[in-house]
Amino acid sequence: MYQLEVETADDYWEVENLYDTCFAPGRELLSSYRLRDGVEKVADLCLVARDPDGVLAAVIRFWPIRVGAGEDRALLLGPVAVHPTRQGEGLGGLLITEAMAEAVKLGWARVLLVGDEPYYARFGFEKLDHVEMPPPTNPDRVLGVALRPGAWDTVSGLVHKDD
Repeated sequence: MYQLEVETADDYWEVENLYDTCFAPGRELLSSYRLRDGVEKVADLCLVARDPDGVLAAVIRFWPIRVGAGEDRALLLGPVAVHPTRQGEGLGGLLITEAMAEAVKLGWARVLLVGDEPYYARFGFEKLDHVEMPPPTNPDRVLGVALRPGAWDTVSGLVHKDD
């Protein structure tokens, strides 16, 4: 059984270490990281999963972004990471499901991520043809889910920081 908690300042280095373990060197060079520079994460949605011994097993973070000239707000999901020894246990899915349910309660309407559609489709994510991430980003990997019906219908344009 895993304990889900909101990430705290005390978790920071342990979380960063897990991201380093799970992702390739240079992960911070991705365009999605430019959207996070100098922006506070949405703290209530950033979760950690710990095993009964208190060992960090998985993490998820969310960041506020804006899309297009209309300045429509959205959440940028990511990164989500599961320790290699814990993959296949459903922890990533649990974190995504729990965090998005909390996002609905907090009044967020839409979530965007850059990822693999076959994995994220089970959570309702679809390719967003009308939304563009800053380069270099493969447009086929720009996915979104509406937390409220129609939340992406009139949103289009370039994704940028929520200043």
